Amino acid sequence: MTDTQAYPPISEQLSDVETARAEGRRKMEWAAQHMPICEHVREEFLADQPFEGERIAMAMHVEAKTAILVETLADGGAEVAVTGCNPLSTHDDVSAALDAHDSITSYAKRGVDDEEYYEAIHAVIGHEPTVTVDDGMDLVAMIHEEYPELIEGIVGGAEETTTGVHRLRAMDADGALEYPVFAVNDTPMKRLFDNVHGTGESSLASIAMTTNLSWAGKTVVVAGFGYCGKGVASKVSGQNANVVVTEVEPRRALEAHMEGYEVMPMAEAAAVGDVFLTTTGNRDVIVREHFEQMGDGVLLANAGHFDIEIDLEALADLAVDRYEARDGVDAYELADGRRLNVIAEGRLVNLAAPVSLGHPVEVMDQSFGVQAVCVRELLENSEQYGPGVHDVPDDLDREIAEIKLAADGVAFDSLTETQREYMGSWDHGT
Repeated sequence: MTDTQAYPPISEQLSDVETARAEGRRKMEWAAQHMPICEHVREEFLADQPFEGERIAMAMHVEAKTAILVETLADGGAEVAVTGCNPLSTHDDVSAALDAHDSITSYAKRGVDDEEYYEAIHAVIGHEPTVTVDDGMDLVAMIHEEYPELIEGIVGGAEETTTGVHRLRAMDADGALEYPVFAVNDTPMKRLFDNVHGTGESSLASIAMTTNLSWAGKTVVVAGFGYCGKGVASKVSGQNANVVVTEVEPRRALEAHMEGYEVMPMAEAAAVGDVFLTTTGNRDVIVREHFEQMGDGVLLANAGHFDIEIDLEALADLAVDRYEARDGVDAYELADGRRLNVIAEGRLVNLAAPVSLGHPVEVMDQSFGVQAVCVRELLENSEQYGPGVHDVPDDLDREIAEIKLAADGVAFDSLTETQREYMGSWDHGT
């Protein structure tokens, strides 16, 4: 192993590690009951041991559902090292429960500062991975920037989220990505369910529980109308809110308009919104000029990825006072007395707010099932994938959908041979 800079696993950082492990295991057992896809895949991995001798490095939101994926990979024969991909999304008890597994080392801890966050990633990389599984691409970036000597030994990786895939594609376009990575975020079983239903349900639930406020009658400004934004808009509309969408892509703006939402620039939306929720994965979506237009008591939250969608430096510069209005809510008081309330420090609200639990269990079962079979694919067919970003093979995505349908007792039709022949032909006219 390389030098891990002596950053300790979570078990060495907790005062009552046994109690934490027991509580973490309890959470994991509840999640596992509702994750039939991962259970199905785990049984296959236990029997086949496809990862024997492999070392898997992971940077993920370490909570109960993620833990099932981590253990699924470890039970398939891998040595797994894992840390968080957000300073506020780790559940320490779950991290401790993972660290008790003979084949897992967990460095994830909630509430770390920037230095500790990156020290933990260094520690994970110190296990000299042969496969990476990432959420946001920090792990892949650090390997390329600081550990290029390890790249030759890495078979490939899988990336979970929209922001990470955007970063990877930019890296690939620059010719800087030196091993294959599956864009798990872009496959249908991820974006149609995790991004739409997962983000929509979990972000709204986290805000409601953190603030104890209703959605009904409020004007909710959703920044971005990609899959995550669509999910948020649909779910909050269903809770009787008035929805305003802001967009930079004309076709998505038109789609939002045709679906009945009011569409306007953020400069106009700032004056009418009660709640602002960013879902873009970009930076500086809500900035100083927007804060200056907002009403007293607005809520500001981020369901994108990094904590740069809302310009908190500009907001702090405008404020004459900042205080904790409620657990997980920071109030910024402006000179004229208006208070703008930021939830979860502008970090990913469905995971970083004090009461957040992330996406629903059933949704993440699908996403993590795709992650697991992608790792298997990389190791079984590594010769087929050169450096760069790769789409998930469609048969793998279908495999996960079929497992889910079978688990839920849902039957579906198949094409007949005649239909298959017709759909594959070009010479059948009118």
